[in-house]
Amino acid sequence: MTEAYATIVFLFVLFTLLGSSIWIGLALMGVAFVGMELFTTRPAGDAMITVIWASSSSWTLTALPLFIWMGEILYRTRLSQDMFRGLAPWMRFLPGGLLHTNIAGCTIFAAVSGSSAATLTTVGKMSIPELRKRGYPEYMIVGTLAGAATLGLMIPPSLTLIVYGVSINESIIKLFMAGIIPGLVLAALFGSYIVGWHLLRPGERPAGEPAMTLGQMLSESRFLIPVLCLVFAVIGSMYFGWATATEAAAVGVLGSLTLAAFQRSLTPATFFESLMGATRTSAMIALILMGAAFLSLSMGFTGLPRALAAFIDGIDLSPIALIAALTVFYIILGMFLDGISSVVLTMAIVEPMIRQAGIDPIWFGIFIVVVVEMAQVTPPIGFNLFVLQSMTRHEIGYISKAALPMVALMLLMVVLLVAFPGLATWLPNNLR
Repeated sequence: MTEAYATIVFLFVLFTLLGSSIWIGLALMGVAFVGMELFTTRPAGDAMITVIWASSSSWTLTALPLFIWMGEILYRTRLSQDMFRGLAPWMRFLPGGLLHTNIAGCTIFAAVSGSSAATLTTVGKMSIPELRKRGYPEYMIVGTLAGAATLGLMIPPSLTLIVYGVSINESIIKLFMAGIIPGLVLAALFGSYIVGWHLLRPGERPAGEPAMTLGQMLSESRFLIPVLCLVFAVIGSMYFGWATATEAAAVGVLGSLTLAAFQRSLTPATFFESLMGATRTSAMIALILMGAAFLSLSMGFTGLPRALAAFIDGIDLSPIALIAALTVFYIILGMFLDGISSVVLTMAIVEPMIRQAGIDPIWFGIFIVVVVEMAQVTPPIGFNLFVLQSMTRHEIGYISKAALPMVALMLLMVVLLVAFPGLATWLPNNLR
């Protein structure tokens, strides 16, 4: 009965604070403070200071602002133009033509960004005008870009996976490795959608690209070399055990600064803008994590997570049924909260449930990223929708409808993860 009362109080205070437009991090702290005052005898202020310092001083968390800074630096370079020039000669032969540059470009940039919005903006600012100029259907340009940009949350270095790993104290490197194969499979699913459009709607195909010799194609491909070297430096250094996630993030920052300098796009102004952009984003995420850590402590004192885990165990819910329920839950939650907030808000309760059900937390991290990806392109708070609206001037409804097939493919990805869990677990289990 105490747990039920605590649940009602927590939810009431949470939705009241969120509904009053208070920052999510402060709302979480407010809920935790009320819980500590009502259900425990420990001084709430003392507990808050202790847990916030402990959660904020994590060395693993240092990777977060570094990866964010790396993405901010690359966003201000000529990377998107170079990627399009390097990819276009090879994409032109595929069914669907240059639409595949949206998928391939987002996949490559996701490997050096970690952010869905940064991936969308960087790739979109070049691909949208180029694809429009060549006569590709607008709904295909918008839809494929909206879906493919979510790969920034899956393919390492993923900010969401860092937050998830810190929240449940799992290896960041293993989570990064777990995201590689599912990320590539999801990219292949997006590519298959383009192939299907090409075959089923021949009347919408634009005119073919001018012929190019092999020498010209290889010459254009040189523009991909810098970003591919950066991808190898960041991901390869972690996979081969040469660097931790934090060290790889530092390598990525140095590499992106070097790349920007060689492209002559590194000026004092762009350096300062990238640094301030990374500071703002990092501070926002840090505040959310602080509030989540305090909320986890408060819930732990009430016994709510343990009681919920025991309840799940008592009704003998199968792991597949639990995953199905959590899929619906996170899709609904993602309609109102961004991905990182959804993760940190729920981990205190969800983690005991999945461990009680025998679900691998590494696998679950990839699952939760896929369902959080859906939230990026579903109204009313799908962040990618707003970014695309500012870039294309289309209505949110139009963009949502264009992205709907990509959401269906993400649901298919959840099914594939359940049917073939090795997609997420094989690589981290075989780390050197």
